[in-house]
Amino acid sequence: MTRRGWALFFAMGVIWGLPYAMIRIAVADLDPIVVAFGRTLIGGLILLPIALYTKTLVPVFRRWRPLLLYTVTEITGPWVLIGYAETTLNSSTVGLLVAAVPLIAVVIVTVLGHDRFDARRIVGLMIGFGGVATLIGMDIDLSNPAAIGAIGLTTIGYAVGPIVINRALADLPPMGVVTASLLLAAAIYAPFASWRWPRHVTADSGWSVLGLAILCTAVAFLFFFALISEVGPARATVVAYINPAVAILLGVAALHEPMTAGMAIGFPLVILGSILGTARSRDTTASHAVPAAPEAIAGLPER
Repeated sequence: MTRRGWALFFAMGVIWGLPYAMIRIAVADLDPIVVAFGRTLIGGLILLPIALYTKTLVPVFRRWRPLLLYTVTEITGPWVLIGYAETTLNSSTVGLLVAAVPLIAVVIVTVLGHDRFDARRIVGLMIGFGGVATLIGMDIDLSNPAAIGAIGLTTIGYAVGPIVINRALADLPPMGVVTASLLLAAAIYAPFASWRWPRHVTADSGWSVLGLAILCTAVAFLFFFALISEVGPARATVVAYINPAVAILLGVAALHEPMTAGMAIGFPLVILGSILGTARSRDTTASHAVPAAPEAIAGLPER
């Protein structure tokens, strides 16, 4: 993977390591649908002036079918399902289950013929997942089958979303796709959110939703589109290994939570698994790779 790819990869690992705690705080006072609605609406409105100025929305809405599929699989479904799961499950359990995304993505892209996976990459993915499990330790809660099922559906959606981008939306401007998908998701949430709207929003919940909208949504998705164009959909999902590791390290550094032996062992395993899991297969040739559209690459934000 290139230096640009690694920079995007670790940036996404940090940015998407934050939502676990933010969602947990937000759903303590707000319904998960209200949290998802606020996140998508604010994030979409932040990007809307830029999308309008650059005239990137109209081409995206002309391809509304894959846009709708991407929005449902990557945003609308997962964000409500994760919010629901975090009302009963702890963040460690959610982090471990979401870490299955790269493994699911491997199966999907291999079946579809988008990529080839040699033994080194498969071992890397397994090591990464084992590292996440070691990081989290035995703090796993499997008492709510409905919540476990919700996260299971989320992992499938997170694995499918990047493939939809790569196959059907890669030639469109990322700014337009991100803005359109967030506004479309907000429109889907709106009638349900109005029904569940609270009488009072606490400061902690409000700030959590705002942080989710700005950093973990508007900024993060632009980076994620760039990462998919750089490394492909399957490799991009390996960032799911980094997210819980970052969340735990932030807890140790910022919240003075204890450093355990599992963390000391698990974090290097996550890094090693990510390196092996994102490596290109030795037998992959240009004829088997899915090329990133030049229009998409030209439209990626500079950092």
